[in-house]
Amino acid sequence: MWDTFWHFLWSTIVIFAFIAYLIILFNILTDLFWRDHKTSGWIKAIWVIFLIVFPYLTAIVYLIARGNGMADRARAAAQSAKKQTDDYIKQAAGRSPAEEIAHAKELLDAGTITQAEFDGLKAKALA
Repeated sequence: MWDTFWHFLWSTIVIFAFIAYLIILFNILTDLFWRDHKTSGWIKAIWVIFLIVFPYLTAIVYLIARGNGMADRARAAAQSAKKQTDDYIKQAAGRSPAEEIAHAKELLDAGTITQAEFDGLKAKALA
């Protein structure tokens, strides 16, 4: 199969094109079925049928016709995931250092803790 350099080069190009097509195909399918909630099921089915029958041509047409919307939906999904992650981190982390110090100050003013304990809690919150 790889008798000459040109056979090897041609095989490399074909394998690269196939892997690139698979990556594009999975991105298109992800966009169609997980991100695009406005397109009807019939239109999605037609896109899939054309992706099977005319794979490269349909992928190129999809990227040209819906590429901007695809990028917008991907950006919105990434922002949503970031917001969910940030919300989880804030919830899991608990109170901020300023909130910890304010709470310790309330305890000091109420006489629940001593000045030394307040200083210790403040140093711990700022560490």
